[in-house]
Amino acid sequence: MREANVQEETYKLSVVIPCYNEMATLERCVASVLSIASGNLTLEIIIVDDCSTDNSLSIANALAARYSLVRVLQHKKNMGKGAAIRSGISEASGDFVAIQDADLEYDPNDLLRLVEPLATGKADVVIGSRFLSPGAHRVLYFWHSMGNKFLTLLSNMLTDLNLTDMECCYKVFRREALSEIVIEENRFGFEPEIVAKIATKRLRIYEMSVSYDGRTYAEGKKITWKDGLRALYCILHYNLPHCPPYIQFVAYLFVGGAAAIVNLLVFLFLYSSDVPLNIATPTAFIVAAAVNYVLSVLFVFRHKAKWGNVLEIIIYLVVVSAIGVIDFMITNLFVEIGSPPAIAKVTSIATILVLNFLGRRYLVFPLAARRDWRERQQQEWKKKP
Repeated sequence: MREANVQEETYKLSVVIPCYNEMATLERCVASVLSIASGNLTLEIIIVDDCSTDNSLSIANALAARYSLVRVLQHKKNMGKGAAIRSGISEASGDFVAIQDADLEYDPNDLLRLVEPLATGKADVVIGSRFLSPGAHRVLYFWHSMGNKFLTLLSNMLTDLNLTDMECCYKVFRREALSEIVIEENRFGFEPEIVAKIATKRLRIYEMSVSYDGRTYAEGKKITWKDGLRALYCILHYNLPHCPPYIQFVAYLFVGGAAAIVNLLVFLFLYSSDVPLNIATPTAFIVAAAVNYVLSVLFVFRHKAKWGNVLEIIIYLVVVSAIGVIDFMITNLFVEIGSPPAIAKVTSIATILVLNFLGRRYLVFPLAARRDWRERQQQEWKKKP
């Protein structure tokens, strides 16, 4: 009975097309998207021109004048794919929202299949996969594919999903599922960011095969190794604050290790420059504590999760100072009971490493305030284009 109702109901699909210097393919892209309209699937096409320097905007305006289903938004300055998607989604009015690159690497006919789990009420999000498709795929860059698989693996480890192609452009959403998600990334970091956020919301996610006709850099491909590094950052930044404590602790080991190296290097530099020991030691400790704080908010925890910026730093300094005292007391205690100094220090370091993590997680960046943080971020990002 449900299947019969699906055939009778009419759905509206909003297709957001971010566009930057795609005059060679934009018109064909829009024609291909228009061709998938059917009796029970109507379309809304939103082209977001990201301050193109070629003739893309003129072509987009001409298409909007020709087709009533096409709308054009324009950025006055180039902001990136994520910003264009953010603008397009904010104007979407369909039951479902899909992302379509203007370069035609993806076939709009696949959108018809991706919409099905949404229309039948089984899914909130459907993600395409270039690695599940039995169809023809253009053979291109080996290291790109390896990078994609690594990023997808890392994303899956932190989201507890089993996607095969996290970076795939084709992602189709129920519009309501996007209503509480604020897109922060301006460039290609949109892909790992949106996957992290839909995983956090525990939406019903399906994955389906799509065809792929990739292009070379000579043909206009824009993504670079810098975007790969940004994707790595986004996977950590948007996922780790929501991970279980044991995963956060493993991540914090790298943060603590980096801060420890900074502590050592600064100390050695100052000491070799004839700075007195009683100045070099606390100076190196303060610099390392600052590095630890920055890395913590970049990767493991959330800045201003509960406290304001100044209060958060004050609480952080209080926690660091208290743990510094504990470090001194533990080291002295073990030395006094006869332990070798090296063993005493290692014991102290192991203890304060755990205390450092617990202090940051439960005092400096407490989990209970995540909802307040998200609400503040939503208000801030809704003001952006």
